[in-house]
Amino acid sequence: MLETPFCLRVGHLLPYSMSDSNTTDFTNPSTFILLGIPGLEGAHVWISIPFCLMYFIAILGNFTILFIVKREPSLHGPMYYFLSMLAVTDLVLSTSTMPKILSIFWFNSTEIDFSACLTQMYFIHCFTAMESGVFVAMAFDRYVAICHPLRHSTILTKPIMARIGLTMVLRGGILALPYPFLARQWPYCRTNIIPQPYCAHIAVVNLACADTRVSSYYGLFVLFCVMGLDVISIAVSYIKILTAIFTLPTKDARLKTFGTCGSHLFVILAFYIPSLFISLMSRFGQNVALHFHVLIANVYLLMPPVLNPIIYGVRTKQIRGRLLRFFTR
Repeated sequence: MLETPFCLRVGHLLPYSMSDSNTTDFTNPSTFILLGIPGLEGAHVWISIPFCLMYFIAILGNFTILFIVKREPSLHGPMYYFLSMLAVTDLVLSTSTMPKILSIFWFNSTEIDFSACLTQMYFIHCFTAMESGVFVAMAFDRYVAICHPLRHSTILTKPIMARIGLTMVLRGGILALPYPFLARQWPYCRTNIIPQPYCAHIAVVNLACADTRVSSYYGLFVLFCVMGLDVISIAVSYIKILTAIFTLPTKDARLKTFGTCGSHLFVILAFYIPSLFISLMSRFGQNVALHFHVLIANVYLLMPPVLNPIIYGVRTKQIRGRLLRFFTR
């Protein structure tokens, strides 16, 4: 969950200090300094263009999904309720970071209040966990729809869906809650400069001048509980789905049934594969430039909110048809 260890090299960034006070001794800094993309400060304005465009697409796309699902009675089913939950999660996740990132790129507004930094940290990790949970719920929906089609409406009733949604919200909220509390208790006597444009947990904790193994161990625990268990749950669901598909009598029936899972598979790959790539790069890519690490981490944070509405808008016949009717009235 965005545990990007490239911030371990913060010591190399001390020349970027805004003033001598940024590296003097302090226990609880009132502000942190977000550097944006270290080493590419001169190109921040140009870098902001694709980021601004992606943020605009994320906002427009996810609000469009919510609007269509609300207005179209035929879309008031489990799959589209979970899709609406995904859209809300993406809106909060992107909005918790992008306005500050763009203000850094455009206005060099690098300072962020200590409490605001911890709040942003909480939202990033909370809604990343929620998004992963929504993918599990959507995989369960596909499993029931394909393996138990006659019982789909009786298994995934509105009360059950509400409980699933509440579970995802509570899980993300509770698991992310220790992050800011642990970060607040550490003394920060090295620097208050964060070499990236948002406050991820590991980025802040790496600035502490204390034994922060508790924070590191908790981060690994959450990573296993969220990403690990969710990936296992999704894999089990799709093993059962594929088993059911291969028992169908004709090739056309198999392709048609598997096609109903296409959008879900695409968004899962867009979410988990970049996360795996970042984890491998952060552990084995020590020779990779710091600005490349930071750029990739930022793209990963914004890519799912951009791709999810596009993938579902293009591949889902009901949503695509409703959009076409809306624009051709």
